[in-house]
Amino acid sequence: MTTPFVALWADGPGSGAFLALPPMDTAFFGVIWSILGLFVGSFLNVCIYRFPEEDLSVFRPARSHCPKCDRQLTWSENIPVLSWLFQRAQCRGCKAPIHWRYPLVELLGCAVFYASWRMAPTGAYGVLIVSSVVLAGLIVATFVDFDRYEIPDQVSIGGMWAAPVASWLVPALHASGPVALSMAAGGQVDSVAALAECFAGMALGGGFLYAVGWIGSKLYGVDAMGFGDVKLMAAGGGFIGVKGVAAALIIAVVVASVFGILNMLRFYHVVRSRQRRRKTVNRGVMDAIRTARIFGRYLPFGPYLALGIGIVLLDWKDVLTLLPFGL
Repeated sequence: MTTPFVALWADGPGSGAFLALPPMDTAFFGVIWSILGLFVGSFLNVCIYRFPEEDLSVFRPARSHCPKCDRQLTWSENIPVLSWLFQRAQCRGCKAPIHWRYPLVELLGCAVFYASWRMAPTGAYGVLIVSSVVLAGLIVATFVDFDRYEIPDQVSIGGMWAAPVASWLVPALHASGPVALSMAAGGQVDSVAALAECFAGMALGGGFLYAVGWIGSKLYGVDAMGFGDVKLMAAGGGFIGVKGVAAALIIAVVVASVFGILNMLRFYHVVRSRQRRRKTVNRGVMDAIRTARIFGRYLPFGPYLALGIGIVLLDWKDVLTLLPFGL
């Protein structure tokens, strides 16, 4: 007689059945996992708001509150997306507007959990959990970096500690890594081989960006790479391995370059519009170009690293086939 439930750690080494879940390849499981992502997204909003604040933590205060009137929120005001819609994007007490970022993060949580479920190998519950958690952390890093131009240590350093543990418990994370395969006995990647791939990815990811920053600072006399980016790439490298780091960096650089050019064009348009309003358009195009180059190039790099890491984590082998040089 077959059972509609399976053990959570069926894909882990020496694992025991401590929690039963519906089969991973069913739509029912996908719906449950996606809904879970919605609620995780609500928690991510807490992390995004509190991590940069020195006097706050995820657990202090224990209850969410309105940042304007400091009123504690009830359970009905914490329902992902729906509360924002029913309250018409405003606090129920003081009527202060609630930013659209909150439902966006919740929907992104749902989306990355759904994507993790779709891309994980059938029955690989460990891979599913790890990829979902890592993608959730990347969402936090992205929004904090956009807001504060910094990446919280809770994500970067926390990821550097979590990557070796996850690699040891779920060797399937590095089933195709070159370092892991070179150490695999009989083609089967075990925990030791996966751990070696993890450390190699961390060294390559963090080391490469650190070297870029060091060279840039020597050439230009200014910091060319934030150390938060170095730590984030080191953490990501622990989950995606050596080849994954190469692919993630290429994706990050290409996408960041595109947005950097668009941002400079935006500043150019702003400067030229201001010149026309002030009737100083005769100051010329070159002034506008210089201003756009100075201000338009300042973009946080962390979100693009997060995008590259996330894409590679979900399906890095397919991504590699699209890249040049036969990586």
